[in-house]
Amino acid sequence: MEILEYMEMEGHQQLAVWTDPAVGLRSFIAIHNTKLGPALGGTRIWLHKSEDEAIMDVLRLSKAMTYKNALAGLAHGGGKGLIMADARTQKTKAMMESYGRFVESLGGRYITTEDVGASAEDMQWIARTTQYVVGLPRESGGSGNPSDQTGFGVFQAMRACALDLWGDTNLSGRTVAIQGYGNVATALIQHLETEGCRVVVTDVDDTKRQLAKSRGIEVVEPESILSYECDIFAPCALGGVLSLESIKDLHCEIICGAANNQLKEPLVAQALQNAGILYAPDFLVNAGGVINVSYEIGQVYDPEAARIRTSRIFDTMSKVLAISNENKITATEAADQLANQKLEIARTEPK
Repeated sequence: MEILEYMEMEGHQQLAVWTDPAVGLRSFIAIHNTKLGPALGGTRIWLHKSEDEAIMDVLRLSKAMTYKNALAGLAHGGGKGLIMADARTQKTKAMMESYGRFVESLGGRYITTEDVGASAEDMQWIARTTQYVVGLPRESGGSGNPSDQTGFGVFQAMRACALDLWGDTNLSGRTVAIQGYGNVATALIQHLETEGCRVVVTDVDDTKRQLAKSRGIEVVEPESILSYECDIFAPCALGGVLSLESIKDLHCEIICGAANNQLKEPLVAQALQNAGILYAPDFLVNAGGVINVSYEIGQVYDPEAARIRTSRIFDTMSKVLAISNENKITATEAADQLANQKLEIARTEPK
């Protein structure tokens, strides 16, 4: 499918391109929807195999941000940035400053923050050339790394799923298998262990697996995590892990994790429901991060207010599951419905 045809079909407003050969920068910003307000979403630093793949990725992610921000109750639309570079070997301060000029050129239609491959320190360099950036380090007046808030939001979503499926928010004694041992998973594990859960984790990075072991966490090999017998499977790495083929290996009752775009294709949501597995839509589950940074915009960052708003992920997830049960549709379809209702209200409200 042609890119413009895809954008029209999915309702995208804008795709912007910025290159700066002097610093090795090739980048894209996609703005999906601004009905609720300026687009807010992270910038991912990732070396895709091709420009077409990168463009499709940033378009898909920007649409997901529209729905994520709407469900989170934020006055922001959906956008996403992407820098085509290897974050480990090619990222430079000059590249970040140039990218900041790109963001600034959009005049506030898009506000950026960190994502995969980027850090709060990178946001600080971007902030040298644009005012439209959040997620700066705490010492610079920002909200810092959003992982703690994201992990807290995932935990709240798990509690809502548990109430729907098992009739109790208490997760004590439940086994949670986590794919990916990054900052969000680390924060999530703290809540799960406090709750009395048994936690099993894996990561493709052997160093991270060893780190988890050193902290007393049960670790399995990456290829074993999908088939691990558990109550809750939590994808907390990169997306696309749930395909029509891979879900045949699952031995869980709930899927609830922080990874973006967990479903390889939309049909997987229905296949999971048919298999009796409750899938919590990722764009609702992992909204804690964007909620957190939104509390920097136009105000002094208030961590307690951000945490209270993040705790409402429990309420939103409960509402989505109620819609799903009542209408006999997937939770993903129910979340889409609820987000679209919010967008339609914004569209028809007088300006």
